[in-house]
Amino acid sequence: MGGPEAVPPDWDAWLDRDASPAGREALSTGQVAPTVYGPQQARELHRRLTRWRPSYLPLILSYLLIVASDFWFADPIAGLLGWPLTVLWTWPIFTTLTGIVGIRRTRKALRESEARWSGRGLTRTDDFLIVVVPTIGRYDTYPALERSVLSYIAYLPRCFPRLRIDIVIDEGCEATELIAELAAGSELIRLVTVPSGYRTANGTRFKARASHYADELRIREHEARDDVWVLHMDDDTGVGPDTALAMARFIEEQFLAGRDAKHLGQGILTYPREYAVNRLIWLADAVRPAEDVGRFSAWTGSGTPRAGVHGELLLVRASIEATIGWDFGPQSLVEDAQFALIFSARYGGRSAWFGGRCYGASPATVGDFFRQRERWSWGLAGLVFNRSLQLRNRVLLGYSVMAWVLGPIQNVGVVLLLAILIADPNTSPVTLFVIPFWALNMAYTMWMYWEGLRVNAGVSSDDRRKWWESVAVIMLIPFFGLMESLPGLRGFVRFARRAENKFLVIAKPS
Repeated sequence: MGGPEAVPPDWDAWLDRDASPAGREALSTGQVAPTVYGPQQARELHRRLTRWRPSYLPLILSYLLIVASDFWFADPIAGLLGWPLTVLWTWPIFTTLTGIVGIRRTRKALRESEARWSGRGLTRTDDFLIVVVPTIGRYDTYPALERSVLSYIAYLPRCFPRLRIDIVIDEGCEATELIAELAAGSELIRLVTVPSGYRTANGTRFKARASHYADELRIREHEARDDVWVLHMDDDTGVGPDTALAMARFIEEQFLAGRDAKHLGQGILTYPREYAVNRLIWLADAVRPAEDVGRFSAWTGSGTPRAGVHGELLLVRASIEATIGWDFGPQSLVEDAQFALIFSARYGGRSAWFGGRCYGASPATVGDFFRQRERWSWGLAGLVFNRSLQLRNRVLLGYSVMAWVLGPIQNVGVVLLLAILIADPNTSPVTLFVIPFWALNMAYTMWMYWEGLRVNAGVSSDDRRKWWESVAVIMLIPFFGLMESLPGLRGFVRFARRAENKFLVIAKPS
């Protein structure tokens, strides 16, 4: 079975007007109203949304192959690297087991959604949806912003008759005129300008400052209510018809749940191939949707998002967001993760995972990829040592950050090079008992890149994986591991040295 089908940008013509230049112009000038589904189209959308499942097969096959080869080549007596490798290559096992739990939870959630909603057609909700899109407002980020905003206009109104899109910019930003022109093209869009003199009580900066200003504005306008939902999106991340349907179903399920209703939900971040400028980086980012259907599904789907959340496709009840806000102080670089940890402490058991997808773009250059990962590591390290957060949540986060920071010396290529340099090729552990754990960690890593490629290819205009992509994404895992871990280590070092933190916004491919 293939991956999730191409929604968007290339499904059927009646779902794909905004993907063409003519359709984009028509939408932006108001010449075309949002598409309305007929019953047959709604049923087809439901089928395409629920039929995909993450597969166990790549995980099982790779595990059996690795564990057999490890036992075959293992030496009963460890060499110089025995003790370090026993610790380093066993360390990620908790993350691996959590991810496997997440796969099971994702499959169960999709199966239950199919059973619950089959035959019901399009779902519409009367709750008010506010899409919040903070943007730095540069010329090099504007094309992606336009693409994303047009997708909200095209796809969300059919499921959310009460809808507003808030584009949040800083006063005097570079592309103010272009963004104002985009906002003027639709009555659904409101341009929210953060005054240059605006300061939060705790001195929060960067994206969190803009999000907090928008939150305070909703409170003043009496929109911080239980029947108002806020959808947080990045300025390069769009939606599709499946996104709208999945969110509407999630909100209606909370209405029916009564006292057990959830207050936060999140789905899958994907990367269509045609949004990628650099194919190597697109392959490296295969790991991200796999994390969403694995580890993030396990934690957020269990009700307590201790692993954090993404800043996009984050659906939060406005009344709950108003109690947390985004005023986390001037050192905050990963405000989405900090929001999730505070939510976990206050509203444990009240988050959920849903099967909708959003559509973003991988970084355009290797340098941007490194800068992105470095900022994440830097910010997460700050949260680990933030005593205002619950200790048990920080312990889990510290475990994950440690695995990231140790990545360069865990890397298979680095270990083999070191073994050659010290003239001791023996990489066996001090006890063969840990080999099944080693094999499971490696098999899960291979599953993430394989399944993530399947997802990203499946949402592309050509939804078939090219043969060389499948080979490359597995063969390049050691290289991708260094791409992830080196900036992770650098970010941690910059945190430890107490360097001035900077929220670097990378260019956004259109």
